[in-house]
Amino acid sequence: MSAIRLAATVVGAAITLTRHPVVRAGITAVASNPQARETAIKVTRKAAYNAGVVARHLMGRRLP
Repeated sequence: MSAIRLAATVVGAAITLTRHPVVRAGITAVASNPQARETAIKVTRKAAYNAGVVARHLMGRRLP
């Protein structure tokens, strides 16, 4: 599976998840609690960083 197709699949799954009523309630609850919001931000940033690390390992560093 190409990287673009994989990225499109992940985005589609994320959009589907955010439409679920339980997920929406959780997002609303986190947004109203400052400590939980800060924790969610940290976890999201760490997950994004780790996803970038994995992508670099899989794709390699391609220099022109």
